[in-house]
Amino acid sequence: MNALVTGGAGFIGRRLCRRLLERGDRVVVLDDLSTGSPAAIAELTRDRRVEFVPGSVLDAGLVDSLVRRVDTVFHLAAAVGVKLIVESPLQSLRTNIRGTENVLESAARHRARVLLASTSEIYGKNPADGITEDADRILGSPLTSRWSYSEAKAVDESMADAYVRTTGLAVVIARLFNTVGPGQTGRYGMVIPRFVERALADEPIPVHGDGSQTRCFCYVGDAVEALVDLADCPAARGLAVNVGRPEEVSILELAQRVIALTGSASEIQLLPYDEVYGDGFEDVPRRVPDISRARALIGFQPRVDLDGILREVIAEQSARRPELAGERHAG
Repeated sequence: MNALVTGGAGFIGRRLCRRLLERGDRVVVLDDLSTGSPAAIAELTRDRRVEFVPGSVLDAGLVDSLVRRVDTVFHLAAAVGVKLIVESPLQSLRTNIRGTENVLESAARHRARVLLASTSEIYGKNPADGITEDADRILGSPLTSRWSYSEAKAVDESMADAYVRTTGLAVVIARLFNTVGPGQTGRYGMVIPRFVERALADEPIPVHGDGSQTRCFCYVGDAVEALVDLADCPAARGLAVNVGRPEEVSILELAQRVIALTGSASEIQLLPYDEVYGDGFEDVPRRVPDISRARALIGFQPRVDLDGILREVIAEQSARRPELAGERHAG
């Protein structure tokens, strides 16, 4: 297969590229490196089957020239992370909506199939015990920046559905729930790498609110296997599919587990939301995926549990501590 991976220098994208290479595919990576890793590109392009094209999904002509050369597009390029969305709402909306429209338009024109990476943010504040793909979306005001990412990805999904209905485009939507693992940066608000970095340095660990909000974390390797399998699954086309691990943990307990696993002297520091994000920020109290559809379609069963994830992140960051300290002082 010839595959295009937009956002291929990102945390999930580079793992996906490596998985595609393992099975013998040729890979074109499109990334503007605004949040992606140049080191990841240097590593990937050691393989002659990888071509790196610097650029943005906002460049419709460039996107079209690349899509016409491939069979499958894995569209991962997006502005992600609550911190980034809140700080750069306009650019995030442009990237997440206009970029996806460019990809879908070109894929329809050249009859390429598409794996569209979406997000559990779609569900907003829905607290259901096991959110299914047809669950209602519960959101706050569209004027609250917290929800702009959810709104943008919902537009992406609606566009994908419209292309399916009007052009017959072969597209599957993967709704990712907190994909984590070694190599992820905490720079844009990702909670596990931030907690581990602070714990290894014996620094206070900031927990927003009272820490009672819960999340479910999925190992990046498990998520990538699901993305590849869904792209190859004809029965998944035209569907949205949850990709996550339904192992619920509060953010306060997560911080406590990180401290225990690292043997850290860190203390937990509870911070009001308005001190972190400004006035009007809304968090999500609970979000737990139902993965029955993924299990039925591709036999999806996440293998790595939360403690396994944390141990891998701790080991990776422990090996990189001088580098991480330099990044923190530079930022």
